Amino acid sequence: MAKIFANATSSFIFLFNVILFSLTLAAAKPEGFSRNLSPKTLGLKREKLSHLHFYFHDIVSGSNPTAVPVARAAMTNNSFSSFGLVTMMDDPLTVKPEISSKLVGRAQGIYASASQSELSFLMALNFVFTEGKYNGSTLSILGRNSVLSGIREMPVVGGSGLFRFARGYAQAKTHDLDFKTGDAIVEYNVYVFHY
Repeated sequence: MAKIFANATSSFIFLFNVILFSLTLAAAKPEGFSRNLSPKTLGLKREKLSHLHFYFHDIVSGSNPTAVPVARAAMTNNSFSSFGLVTMMDDPLTVKPEISSKLVGRAQGIYASASQSELSFLMALNFVFTEGKYNGSTLSILGRNSVLSGIREMPVVGGSGLFRFARGYAQAKTHDLDFKTGDAIVEYNVYVFHY
């Protein structure tokens, strides 16, 4: 009988230790570098979808260009597509196709010729808004722009200011392209979810 009692006591102590250990693990705070938050913690309200429409002026000619080459590969000049050319831009964004129309922001970033067979750019840029309720806010674009296609679509990968947590897409459509100078006016329709 003493042996049965000893085995029962031993089993009880083991079970008690397992339960106590489990409770300790459940109550312990994680020591990692991340945690889950409610969007309300950051003051985020209801998500909305916005449509922005503007014109992008890429000026590569003249005495005051807004886009300038900053790097090129040895083969760039012999390439139909200017493969390897990297251009830095600070292009004006306006409400109408005329450069003299109201300025709403700037497109700042780089584009690089990333195809050997067609005129296609890797675009990495920020739309920096300077007008209205979006003044000081930005949208970040990262994607492929096949320049001679009708409408090109590039992802919105983030933003700042009123566009924190932004996601969506930008559609680009060439409004005017001067093949002699290389200057272009591109119409943008941007659809973005944000808080």
